[in-house]
Amino acid sequence: MRHLVPAVILSAMLLEPAWGAERPYAIAGTGQTGCYDDRGAAPCPAARGAPFWGQDGQRRSALPAYRDNGDGTVTDPLTGLMWEKGFRRLGFAEAEAAAAGARTGGHADWRVPTIKELYSLIRFDGSTGSARPEQTGAPADARPYIDTRAFAFEYPAQGRFIDAQYLTRTAYVGTVMGGDRAFFGVNFADGRIKGYPQDGGPGRRVWYARFVRGNPDYGRNDFADNGDGTITDRATGLTWTQADSGGDAFRRAMAGTSRRDGRLDWREALAFCSGLDFAGHADWRLPDAKELHSIVDYTRAPDVTGSAAIAPVFAITAITDDQGKRDWPYAWTSTTHLDGRVMGDFAVYIAFGRAGGWMGRRGGGPMGGPPPEGSGFGPPPGGRMGGPPPGGGFGPPPGGGFGPQSGGGEMRLLDVHGAGAQRSSPKSGDESRLPRGAGPQGDVLRIYNTARCVRGGG
Repeated sequence: MRHLVPAVILSAMLLEPAWGAERPYAIAGTGQTGCYDDRGAAPCPAARGAPFWGQDGQRRSALPAYRDNGDGTVTDPLTGLMWEKGFRRLGFAEAEAAAAGARTGGHADWRVPTIKELYSLIRFDGSTGSARPEQTGAPADARPYIDTRAFAFEYPAQGRFIDAQYLTRTAYVGTVMGGDRAFFGVNFADGRIKGYPQDGGPGRRVWYARFVRGNPDYGRNDFADNGDGTITDRATGLTWTQADSGGDAFRRAMAGTSRRDGRLDWREALAFCSGLDFAGHADWRLPDAKELHSIVDYTRAPDVTGSAAIAPVFAITAITDDQGKRDWPYAWTSTTHLDGRVMGDFAVYIAFGRAGGWMGRRGGGPMGGPPPEGSGFGPPPGGRMGGPPPGGGFGPPPGGGFGPQSGGGEMRLLDVHGAGAQRSSPKSGDESRLPRGAGPQGDVLRIYNTARCVRGGG
C-alpha cells in the first residue's frame, strides 16, 4: 500500500523530494546544472521568455542519494533499485545466466537491467572531453556520465577510450545495420544509447555489465488519456501533450518559427514549450533527457510494427527520410550534450523513428557490418555546424572525415542505432550544410526536430 505524505511535510522536504517514494517509476534528474546557448557554456537566462529559457540546467530536480551498503551493492532510494557497485565483462547471450548466478551482497535475485533501469544512472554533467573519439586513453578533461563516487567505472585501457558500453536485456525488435539483431545499451563514456550486436559483431566483443534488483515496476508506464489533448503517466506523475509540435493543435504556435511545420531548432523548442498555454495550464516545459526517454516504447519499431517507438495513446508527426521513406522524427530534450570540440553546442534528442546513418563499403568491410561507435564530434575548426569553415564549404576536420561520407562505394541510409536510441545534434545552423553522415556510423544529424512538452514531476 502506498502512503500519502501530508502536504505540510512534503513542502518542508526540500532536499529530499518525496514524490519518488510515491511513484513506482521515479525519474531522477540528469545532474546537469550549467546553462548553454547554441555556442557553448553561457549564463542561465534571467527570465521566462529570454532566449534559451527552460533548459535542463535551470530546473531543480531530484537526484539519487545513493547509499553504499558496504557489501558490493548500492541502493538508490529514489528509484527503489539496488545495483552492483562493480562491473563485469561478458557477452549478451551469457548475461541472463550470469545474473541468475550472481550472489553479490548475499542476494540471489539479480537481473540484467532493462534499458530504462540502466538509463536511470546516467548523468549529463559528464563530458567526453577534448579528445577525438578514436583516441586511446581518456583526456584529462573527460568525465564519465555516471556518478563515480557511488559506482566503479573504467575507461578501457586498450582501444578507444569511449568504448564503455553497458548491456541491457532490452533487445531491439527491429534490426540495425541492414540485418543485425541488437540490444540497447548505455555508453557511460560518451553519454548515448544505441543498439549493439547481440553476437558481439566481428571479434565477438564483450560488454560491460552491472546487475540490478528491486522495484519490478520501474520503467512500466501507466498512461491515462485526459480527453483534453494531454496524457498523464500515473507511474511517473508527468503529464504530456498528446501531440508533438507538428500536431494540428499547435499550428498557430508554429507561425513564427523557422519552418512553420512543427520542426524546431533547439532554441525554438525551448521557447515553444515554455511559452505554451494549453489545456488550462501554462507551466509546460521541454522535457529533460530522462523524462522524454521514459515514454519510449521499446516494443515498437518502424520496420516491425509500422509505427514510432511510442505508445499509440500519443500522436506523433510522420516525416519522410532522406531517401523518401516514411519515418518518425527525433525529438528534442532540454539537456545539453557535452561532447566534441565545441562543448555544449549539441543537445540531446531521442529517436522515436529510425536512428539513421549513411553506410557503405569502407576499408574493405561489408555494408551493414557493425563498425566501432563514435560521435559526430562537433564542427570543423573555424566554423560552427552549418557555418562555413575556412576555404568555403563544409568539410571534415583535419585528420579524418565524418566517417562514411569520406569512403567510397554506394551509400545507403540504414537504421544503425535503433528506434529508441539517444544521440545528440547541433542546436542551430543551416541544416542543408551538415555533413551527410557524422561519425563512424554516418549518423544523420538534424537541426530541426519536434518537441513534446511536459509538466509536473519532481
